[in-house]
Amino acid sequence: MYVNIIILTSNPFFEAYTQSDLLGKFIFLSLYALSIGSWVVLVQKLWMTYQAKKNAFRFYESFQLQKFNPLTLDCESILKKDPLNPYLDLYQVLKKQSLDLLAKNKHFTKIQLEEEQGYTHQMIPPSSLSLNDIDFVASHLSTQVANQVKQLERHLYILATTVTLAPFLGLLGTVWGILTTFSEMQSQSSGSTHQMVLGGLSLALATTVLGLLDAIPALIGYNYLKNSIRNFTTEMEGFSNEILAAVELQYRKVDI
Repeated sequence: MYVNIIILTSNPFFEAYTQSDLLGKFIFLSLYALSIGSWVVLVQKLWMTYQAKKNAFRFYESFQLQKFNPLTLDCESILKKDPLNPYLDLYQVLKKQSLDLLAKNKHFTKIQLEEEQGYTHQMIPPSSLSLNDIDFVASHLSTQVANQVKQLERHLYILATTVTLAPFLGLLGTVWGILTTFSEMQSQSSGSTHQMVLGGLSLALATTVLGLLDAIPALIGYNYLKNSIRNFTTEMEGFSNEILAAVELQYRKVDI
């Protein structure tokens, strides 16, 4: 316990914090809060992106096995194993919209044929999707891709804020430390000038270092995540085009 107290009191940041005034303490606490918030977001987003990519790749392999019968995958069983799966979310949108359109087309085709030609239920031809139906499903897939990107980029503004705000807080601490040092040097006796200079400079330098220590990891993490999400967005768009093409190949109405 005594050793821990010695280590803590010998820490330059702790010494600068204890010797600073109210504004200096506020700057220190703000920098610590930015650091904690940015690291929490960074770790959480790195893990989330990793899980999303891993689960998406696993689902892509499952879809390839059912590519020629694209609307038969069991989404519920996959969702229980991989709750965070952007590819599965895209497939669910495709499956729901496609089945709804097929059911609607079959219903209206049945009514039309029964009225015009007296077809019975057994004579109704299998349902298909028109070109407008394919475009309708494609628009829903594009919307879902945008929603997935929005979810992956959620709270990334904290990293961007840390990159911008932390150096400015550090600079504020630097200017305030130097300002209070000169102010106290003018108002106090020369005997305590040395201690006051050291205390003011420790505040000035410590806040600058803390600001940089906050901003540098946040900048690296933010750029990495933005680039990773951008690449994954391209992959999601490619996957949505692939599953849409599989449905179109299987169910699109052939114009004769």
